Amino acid sequence: MRRVHLQRDLPVPMPDGVTLLADHYAPPAGGRAPVVLMRSPYGRRGLFGWYYGRGFARHGFHVVIQSCRGGFGSGGLLDPLGDEHDDGLATIAWLRKQPWYGGSFAMFGPSYLGYTQWAVAPYAGPELKAMATQITASQFRDAAYVGGAFALESVLSWTTLTDGMSRRFGGAAVLTAPRLTRRAVLSGRPVAELDLASAGRPLRFYQDLLTHHADPDVAYWRQRDFSPGAGEVEAAVTMLGGWYDVFLPWQLKDYTAMRAAGRRPYLTIGPWYHIDTRHGRPSMAEALAWFRAHLLGDPSGLRPDPVRLYVTGAEEWRDYSDWPVPGMREQRWQLQHGSGLGLDGPLDAPPDRFRYHPSHPTPVIGGPVLLGDSRPRDQRRLEQRRDVLVYSSAALESDVEMIGPVRGELFVRSSTPYVDVVVRVCDVHPDGRSFNVCEGVRRLSASDALDGAHDGIRRVRVDLWPTAHRFGRDHRIRVHVAAGAYPTIARNPGTGDPLGGGDGAMVPADVEVFHSPGLPSAVVLPLCAPRG
Repeated sequence: MRRVHLQRDLPVPMPDGVTLLADHYAPPAGGRAPVVLMRSPYGRRGLFGWYYGRGFARHGFHVVIQSCRGGFGSGGLLDPLGDEHDDGLATIAWLRKQPWYGGSFAMFGPSYLGYTQWAVAPYAGPELKAMATQITASQFRDAAYVGGAFALESVLSWTTLTDGMSRRFGGAAVLTAPRLTRRAVLSGRPVAELDLASAGRPLRFYQDLLTHHADPDVAYWRQRDFSPGAGEVEAAVTMLGGWYDVFLPWQLKDYTAMRAAGRRPYLTIGPWYHIDTRHGRPSMAEALAWFRAHLLGDPSGLRPDPVRLYVTGAEEWRDYSDWPVPGMREQRWQLQHGSGLGLDGPLDAPPDRFRYHPSHPTPVIGGPVLLGDSRPRDQRRLEQRRDVLVYSSAALESDVEMIGPVRGELFVRSSTPYVDVVVRVCDVHPDGRSFNVCEGVRRLSASDALDGAHDGIRRVRVDLWPTAHRFGRDHRIRVHVAAGAYPTIARNPGTGDPLGGGDGAMVPADVEVFHSPGLPSAVVLPLCAPRG
């Protein structure tokens, strides 16, 4: 059997004189053939080379794996997210000049490697035939500032990881970054100094995110946001995501943008989190079938329905024609007096109250983070806290399936206008275990008082992670309302000061949550008729 031929460290010139390095895997048959391009800040060897480089090449593709600017031998300085458009297009121009280039190419890769695809996809020309993106999105701003709240643990862990990988024995950073991050966020240091605690020095990207905050209209983010072009991508796109992945809500926005533009992407969502090794094999299998169909003219490996979802609770895969799934309807579950949750409208009742103190922030148990195990965890310890309101339904008389977007619509009043509203949906088992299903946060400021405010009461929409979950018979649906989820999101000091500024002052928030006929707080769940 003929082997894949590997050529290492090919120089790829950039217009500004910087040289990036790439490895080229040629298929056993050699000659001109379609190309699979991968652009990575995590190196070209190891898993990427062995599994993906050799794997795609064995099936007849040339494979080019390039190290992004500033890492693993490539020149220049890494400016995360900032150079991928220009560098990607220059790499494609170089690719077209190679004697083995067969006239068409595809792009592949998860996470940051997926972002590098979106950065060039609308501008790559008709020779780009296919894309396979996994656990990623066309913009990372909203994942860095979830609902306007700084995603502290994920941002700090990623910047610590990339800094560590740039040093000697950098591969170990994959293992050490989560530990260093956890140590830093528990150190009690101001948020602007946590990079010093985790990496031992200021980290440019971390400081950039603190400086440019959540405003999508600043030039920093406009240059790094490729979501406006998602619907313009003419290449065939397949997406793979996880219900517990940090990028899932924005990956689904990319999907719906393509559908609104008349495109027909494929979508697979499994019971995975970001660094879950279980999605590696399906990522490769689906991409290979996709590339064979769109570059080699062999559609035999494609499934009939474009959307495939794993329904947790039911523990089974389902195929659908679209997302949101046909037949889904919204169902309001009302917060009720006495910690109840139900479909009936609330009765007249006083609001529930709690105090959030940023010096002792409400912790989080589980939930989507970048470098951790984000599978659901038992929430009973959290539910005992005085700064968490808990609302539970009666035991369900039959299975209830929720597949689609989830949101909270709450009426709240706070002693300080600068407060976070955290909403979480849980599945309570008959034995009392309470597992998180999905969650979300909205950071409020003084300007949010205009959103339905009267007498200081604000109507707050909180977008939660989408879900596909079956609540079983005799289970209960439970909702948490809190004002913190530390360290997943940075504590809100209650002062309105910028994240990296201020004098360190912290103002407690006395929060009221209303549930009356005129102020009906609720979570809106996506009800679907159960199958089977």
